[in-house]
Amino acid sequence: MKQLISFLLRRVPRKYLQLVSHYGLRVAALFYKGNNVQCPVCDSTFRKFLPYGRQSRENALCPSCLALERHRLIWLYLRDRTDFFTKERKMLHIAPELCFIDRFEKLDNLDYITGDIESPLAKVKMDIHEIPFEENTFDVIFCNHVLEHVDSDIKAMQEMRRVLKPGGWAILQVPFFYPLEDETFEDKSITSPTEREKVFGQDDHVRMYGKDYAKRLASAGFKVVEEKMVMELPKEEVKRYALPQDEIIYRVEK
Repeated sequence: MKQLISFLLRRVPRKYLQLVSHYGLRVAALFYKGNNVQCPVCDSTFRKFLPYGRQSRENALCPSCLALERHRLIWLYLRDRTDFFTKERKMLHIAPELCFIDRFEKLDNLDYITGDIESPLAKVKMDIHEIPFEENTFDVIFCNHVLEHVDSDIKAMQEMRRVLKPGGWAILQVPFFYPLEDETFEDKSITSPTEREKVFGQDDHVRMYGKDYAKRLASAGFKVVEEKMVMELPKEEVKRYALPQDEIIYRVEK
C-alpha cells in the first residue's frame, strides 16, 4: 500500500486524484477495520490509518473521509477551541480539502465559498495572487499547504488579508521539513522538478519554509497567533487520533 500510494502521488496529477481517489480508498477501508484509531472528522474507527506521502508516513490517511493528520488536528481545534460550528460567518476555502467540503457545506451558519486555480473541487476558479472578491468580504479563510506552491507567498498573504473583514481570521498551514533553517529559502532559478524536490522537499514546491514563517505572515499585516494545541493534549488522545505531534496551527487575524 505504501508503494502504491507513493507512486500515485508522484505520477498522477493532484486534480485527478481529487476526483477518484476516495472511491478506491473506501474499498481499502474494508481491510483496515478495527478500533485502535479514530478520525474526529468522520468519526470512523480503524485498526490504523493508511500510509500517505511521496515519502510515506505511517498511520496518516483516513480511508473513509481522506483526512490527514493536520486535518484531524484542525477539526479538533475548530470543534473544541472556536465557535466555528455555531457562529454565522462568510468563509473562503482556498484549495478545499475533500474531507472538509461536504461537512462545511452542510453547516447552516456558514456562507461557504471554495476557490482554487485548478482544483476540480472548487466552485470559483481564482488566482490567489488576485482574489476576485472585494476587500472586507470574509470572516474566515482556510488556505492550507498552498503557499509553498505559489509564485509570491507574501502577495498571496496580502490578498487574503485584503478580503478578510476587520476582526476576521484565517488558518494558513504550510509544510515544514526538519531540521528547520532560520529563514525561508526560495530561488526562482530552480525550475527542474527533480531539483525542486531535492531543494524544497517536493517537485511542485517553490520554497522551503523556515523558522521565520510567522514573521512572513506578520509582514503581510496579520496578527499571528501560534496555537500549540497538539502539544497540550493528553498523549492518549494524540495517539487515538494520530495527530501530528509538533504541528503549530497558524491562526492569523486582521
